[in-house]
Amino acid sequence: MKRITRFFWFCSGAHIGTLKKYPIEHNKFVGIGATIFFTALFASLSGGYAMYFVFNGSPFAVGFAILFGLIWGTAIFNMDRYIVSSIDKQGTTNQQILQATPRILLAIMIGIVISRPLELKIFDKEIRQKLKSAYLKGQHARIDTLQKTYTQKYGMELGKMAELKREKDSLETDINDSRSQLNQEVFGDKTDQTSGIVGYGTYAKQKQAVLQEKEDRLKDVMADQSKMDQYLTDRKDYEGLTDMRLFNDHQLDSLSNVAGFSDRNWALGQLSYNENGTRDLDTYLAESFISFLFILFECLPVFVKLMSPKGPYDVALSKLYEADVYYAERDKERNIEVTDSVYDHHLEEEIQKQKRIITAQSDYDLERHRYD
Repeated sequence: MKRITRFFWFCSGAHIGTLKKYPIEHNKFVGIGATIFFTALFASLSGGYAMYFVFNGSPFAVGFAILFGLIWGTAIFNMDRYIVSSIDKQGTTNQQILQATPRILLAIMIGIVISRPLELKIFDKEIRQKLKSAYLKGQHARIDTLQKTYTQKYGMELGKMAELKREKDSLETDINDSRSQLNQEVFGDKTDQTSGIVGYGTYAKQKQAVLQEKEDRLKDVMADQSKMDQYLTDRKDYEGLTDMRLFNDHQLDSLSNVAGFSDRNWALGQLSYNENGTRDLDTYLAESFISFLFILFECLPVFVKLMSPKGPYDVALSKLYEADVYYAERDKERNIEVTDSVYDHHLEEEIQKQKRIITAQSDYDLERHRYD
């Protein structure tokens, strides 16, 4: 139990040596330290989960996720620990709030960053459905775009193909009518188009010639239509339109499983909107509450530090700070005095050295002058 308590004290950023002297403050800093620790734990899970999707499909995805999760959690832990421990309880309430404002803003940003990957996991099923719908719509759009481009690029050929089809249909209808009239002429049925004479006479031969001409033309049209159809089929293959197919359920499942962090984050943002573009209030509130929960959880240590009254630990820490400042000032004065004394000593020694050099040089010059 003592080890856990000391660990949470360390997490809170408290000065353990001073905190030990004031048992009334122990529980408060255990709570602050536990909040910081679990915030870092959630940050590790969040960062690891996000990194897992970045390297999804790689055999090292789990290893990268664990490594990044530990690094990210440690970074958030150190940041939270500094934010809480740097709040000074010696000023007035307004001064403390002003001092804590940038820290609260930073805590809010950290809470948003932590909550997003965890929201991706919470809404995983809904995100997969949204991704499947988006991929299917995207495939529809790509097929429509290719079809439109193909139609515009080969409009003349498609128009020619339509003309050949119309002519073929018209010829087939005319051939059926002509064959019916020929049979009526041969069997002597009297109509507006037949003579009513039985046998294969002059009129029957004329109708046979007309029928043969139309059948020959139909063969030519069908040959041209076959060539044009083959050409357009080859063009479809060349443009990639033949290979385009809508995704089946298995392909959609595979695509949603390997979707990256960016796609999943986009899908999460789209969950709060209906198909017609209006806001889905239920989903929006659910996402917002989760985000607010993590933001509150991240800001909680700062709020606890602000709301708690100034206790004996804060007073003792302030006095210890003043003592350290005083010691630093005195240490500065000592260093200045030592420096001055050493400098003066060096200066005196240098002066004496120069005097001895000058005296020796003067004696040497005097002796040399006497000798001359």
